Amino acid sequence: MNTQMSQFQYNRAEVKAGIVHIGVGNFHRAHEAFFTDNLLADVSQHAWGICGVMLLPGDERLFNALKRQDTTYTLTVCGRNGKDEAYTIGSIVELIWGVENPQAVFDKIANPATKIITLTITEGGYNMDKHSGEFILDNEAVVHDLKNPQHPKTVFGFVAEGLRKRKAAGAGAITILSCDNLQHNGTTAKRAFTSFIAAQDAELAKWVSQNVTFPNSMVDRITPATTPADIERLNLKNGTNDHAPVYCEDFIQWVIEDQFIAGRPAWEQVGAEFTNDVTAYENMKLSLLNASHTLLSYPSFLSGYRKVDDAMHDQLFARFLRTFMDKDITPYVPAPGNTDLELYKQTLIERFGNRSVSDQLSRLCADGVSKIPIYVMPNLIKMIRDKAELTRVAFLFAAYRHYLKYKTDDNGASFEINEPWLTAEDLDLIASDKPVDFLGLSPFLSTDLKVADTFVKTYLQMVDDIKAKGIIPVLKSMLL
Repeated sequence: MNTQMSQFQYNRAEVKAGIVHIGVGNFHRAHEAFFTDNLLADVSQHAWGICGVMLLPGDERLFNALKRQDTTYTLTVCGRNGKDEAYTIGSIVELIWGVENPQAVFDKIANPATKIITLTITEGGYNMDKHSGEFILDNEAVVHDLKNPQHPKTVFGFVAEGLRKRKAAGAGAITILSCDNLQHNGTTAKRAFTSFIAAQDAELAKWVSQNVTFPNSMVDRITPATTPADIERLNLKNGTNDHAPVYCEDFIQWVIEDQFIAGRPAWEQVGAEFTNDVTAYENMKLSLLNASHTLLSYPSFLSGYRKVDDAMHDQLFARFLRTFMDKDITPYVPAPGNTDLELYKQTLIERFGNRSVSDQLSRLCADGVSKIPIYVMPNLIKMIRDKAELTRVAFLFAAYRHYLKYKTDDNGASFEINEPWLTAEDLDLIASDKPVDFLGLSPFLSTDLKVADTFVKTYLQMVDDIKAKGIIPVLKSMLL
């Protein structure tokens, strides 16, 4: 496989941090940091370097690895044509671990040079009640932060204290930009942060209402988790000794509402798109890419696959996903701008099957409780309303129940689940021997699935068939 190495095209010593980014994971380093790195070739943009902020105890290994490398790392972009390109990324010019030095986080947010706070804190990280859509004020860590503003544990407490210092210093307005996979992610971020701040500090809440904007954005780039074996593989491939490499697909997209109260980078120069309304782009991406990932994840994992590309090179799963896109989703997805929807769907199939990326299905399966309400439920509600065919979505729900309940695939291999947001009530519903109880799980409460008779009937049949026959025979019967 061919790999070409590219160094950054700018004097890194001249770059200053104008962006504080919270959540320096792989996706950020393959997406926003990549866009910004490309932009820094323009000397007029050198005020837009990134100060990376990590807030979790589990961030220590990555923090130390990046610090040893002067916060640089390699990003290998895996081409669908088998040709890869590796970049040295230097756009993260500072790095702070909030567990070790919380004061530095506050000071950086309060610094007049900081104009934007960006976030990748995961879909579940906004602490929103999945039923009411409201911020959960009685969360234990949130309660702690409300009472201990100078010793926060949550992102809300850290940002509030930083903004309080910014207000006191007269450092001016700032934008908070979510880069997480949420529909209307800026609206969600605004509700979360302003709810916390209003409960903690009425004066700060008033200042925030006048001095902070929360644009919505749509982000897209498949970026797998990096295993120890991947680190060894990437270093051998690139001739590097990187303790924190990242790899990703060659597709990238970023659509952002242009609501930056204190200025912004010219990201449009390097491929980002600015718009007045991201709704149509969000709907297309979440309904086609993310929902399809979810649809693929549990059935293919249960059938014995562990890699996304392996599952997609099984024509059963490729046909299953394309049928889902065409019949179940396309009627509800108006194409934004000049988007060719047929080309977009075909590109998705190619992206999922990219052998160089070879994403882990376990990553797609993780945290379904946060993903399903965002990716699947909105269109399912419309499908039930319109009396549309529900076979494929009912199959997904039955497979998800089987995955959570039995924790064993069709080959007899047991596995652990990664569902940090399951409640005690959810666990009881999963354990129940009445399959219909599962439809009362917390992520499904935006509608009462149990009264959707056609859906329930199909779902119950799928539960029985998967238990009796296994995933592949059921899938084959669906595609006849």
